[in-house]
Amino acid sequence: MFGALGVRGVAGVRFYGMPVISLVPGSFIELGPRVVLCSHPRYTALGVARPVVLRTLAPNASIRVGADVGISGGVICAAISVDIGDRCLLGADVQITDTDFHPLAAEGRRFEKRQEFITSEAVVIEENVFLGAGVRVLKGVRIGRNTVVGAGSVVTRDLPSDVVAAGVPARVITNLPDLKS
Repeated sequence: MFGALGVRGVAGVRFYGMPVISLVPGSFIELGPRVVLCSHPRYTALGVARPVVLRTLAPNASIRVGADVGISGGVICAAISVDIGDRCLLGADVQITDTDFHPLAAEGRRFEKRQEFITSEAVVIEENVFLGAGVRVLKGVRIGRNTVVGAGSVVTRDLPSDVVAAGVPARVITNLPDLKS
């Protein structure tokens, strides 16, 4: 069913409740093996406020979700691209977007949705990142591998690998311990 919508790689994907998926013609969504989309509050301890939403907003936009990723009630919107690496966990109600959705100038903000006035920049979340409940990741951000972002944080700038970050805006709180020893 989802393959007919233009969603690639849904074999082995587990659905707990029905996600909301919409694609603009010429865009695509790719789900890696063993992705889990939790869209119903019964299936996660914290619950979710909404189903998983995966939505492209422009032709050539893409959402790529790597292998073994878990998303609970999250929203991912891409006007350009959102790439999520393998083994990432997105806590309840995380939102990731690569666009402002509207012009920033006051004139035309309410009604004018012309793409040339809307700022968008790709988002990259590297492998094994954990985004706590309610995290917001905004346009142009790259989050390095193994990083943990605390619940309720708003990520407005790049975060390096192997750190814990939190706050509004999110900032590095501490380095993760070296797990190789």
